[in-house]
Amino acid sequence: QVQLVESGGGLVQAGGSLRLSCAASGRTASIYAMGWFRQAPGQERESVAGIRWLGGNTYYVDSVKGRFTISRDNAKNTVYLQMNSLKPEDTAVYYCAMSSLTDTAYDYWGQGTQVTVSS
Repeated sequence: QVQLVESGGGLVQAGGSLRLSCAASGRTASIYAMGWFRQAPGQERESVAGIRWLGGNTYYVDSVKGRFTISRDNAKNTVYLQMNSLKPEDTAVYYCAMSSLTDTAYDYWGQGTQVTVSS
């Protein structure tokens, strides 16, 4: 089992920045990739960014490219999402997730952290 705990959400004005963190505990040796997802009210959950634990290959959805940066600290079993130039449409609950096998099938999920961007 793996436990994921997110932190760093909050309220920020448009154009501002936030940094999300997600700390993994438990069977962390099984981490293949970690990712950030978000879900706004009335919308489907979408993948925002992902990173492979070994090698550090990254993925971003087009809407956040150039504004968000995903990174990881393998020693701390922590993944980060630096969000700059935030827009009101970035408002959502952000979830951290972990995959043990692939870049797309995630096995474990965090509880979510609210990000609200005011205009």
